Amino acid sequence: MNAARLVSAVGKAPDDGGCVSRRVCLTALSALSAPAAWLAAPSLAHAGGQLEEPLMDSVRTALSSAIANQAPPEPHFFTTEARIHYVRWLAAMSDRLRRRKPEWEVRRDFLQTAWYESKRAGLDVSLVLGLIQVESAFRKYAVSSVGARGYMQVMPFWTRVIGDGDPGKLFHMQTNLRFGCVILRHYIDRERGDLFMALGRYNGSRGRSPYPDAVFRAQRNWLFAEGSQLPAA
Repeated sequence: MNAARLVSAVGKAPDDGGCVSRRVCLTALSALSAPAAWLAAPSLAHAGGQLEEPLMDSVRTALSSAIANQAPPEPHFFTTEARIHYVRWLAAMSDRLRRRKPEWEVRRDFLQTAWYESKRAGLDVSLVLGLIQVESAFRKYAVSSVGARGYMQVMPFWTRVIGDGDPGKLFHMQTNLRFGCVILRHYIDRERGDLFMALGRYNGSRGRSPYPDAVFRAQRNWLFAEGSQLPAA
């Protein structure tokens, strides 16, 4: 993969303003097409585990650069329309997430960071939120049976490969979301835009359908269009 392309992909927001089997069965997620149904599911971390693979120096450097800047995720907008769209998105997502995160400040900070890191990595924020729903059920301190950590269930080896080697930082909200989004962007680029294969790689189950299908179902809960509304999640 071209390192410059990766850095560009991670730093640019969209224009709109062998495999490891999973240890936890995902069949219970079949009802996730109902926006609030996933609340009844047990609070388990559904991560498999990203596989540690050799990285070219250029790729390692690009990934390290992509996670290095820890600036606060303050959104900036070039137009009033973009700001209004974001405010409406935030209100809609906050309403859907209220049952999982009752405190407004906590919801706001989480959603603002998820939006910022998704856009920074060139990802659809609804895809990222769907992935978080499946991976950790929006639990900051979730730990899977294979040791993946936090909201996006990042494997600790990534902190050694592209970070400062401190896996404890994966429980820091922005750090976890930054790593998760950068890693997902890396896998999408590696799979040449194939989201199905990239999600499987993220989960350590490349080529198998349960995990990508679960994420795509969950993503529907976080789609946003002006004037649309879904029941609170």
